[in-house]
Amino acid sequence: MIDFICGKVINVKDSSITVLTNGIGLNFQIPQTHNIKEGDNVELQTYFHWNSDNGPSLFAFEKELDKTTFLLIIDCHKIGPKIAINILSQIPSEDFLEAVLQNDDKRLSNLNGIGAKKSEQIIIELKNKVTKLITTGKIQLQDKQSTMHWQNLSDALLSLGYSKPEVGSAFKFLREANLSDLSFDQLLRKSLGFLSKGI
Repeated sequence: MIDFICGKVINVKDSSITVLTNGIGLNFQIPQTHNIKEGDNVELQTYFHWNSDNGPSLFAFEKELDKTTFLLIIDCHKIGPKIAINILSQIPSEDFLEAVLQNDDKRLSNLNGIGAKKSEQIIIELKNKVTKLITTGKIQLQDKQSTMHWQNLSDALLSLGYSKPEVGSAFKFLREANLSDLSFDQLLRKSLGFLSKGI
């Protein structure tokens, strides 16, 4: 089983990438919020899925938490990898897990492809599992205030017409530049400055 992969990204699309490793190009489906660019050398968490109709599929994640969240989602009854990737393309793992813990089915039902019944099902099936992972220290979430801070920033940038991948790139820039502790207004200005330069 492929647990992770190291290699060079040779092709990037909205929902998939191709990684060259040991002379082999492997195509992975990946959340659309990824910050990966062509030419990047990456180490990604991976998951191999087999479907009797469509055969094998590979999925990749930049963070261990994203993979853990993905595995939790597909463990739900009648929810497969495509739906899980769709969810993680619309909401960060931390926010998804917070919504589960807070019984926030309204927030989950607002995601494309996730209706009221499915959001309730996800919460019912995952709440105890997520709680156990947190209490055992296997996953850690940001505090609620910090999570909402980033969510508000994401909403603001999306409302200004930026795409989810662009928002993800701005977040990566802010964190790598150690700017996460700035106020909301400062973070918004820094994000707009970064995005306007097209870096």
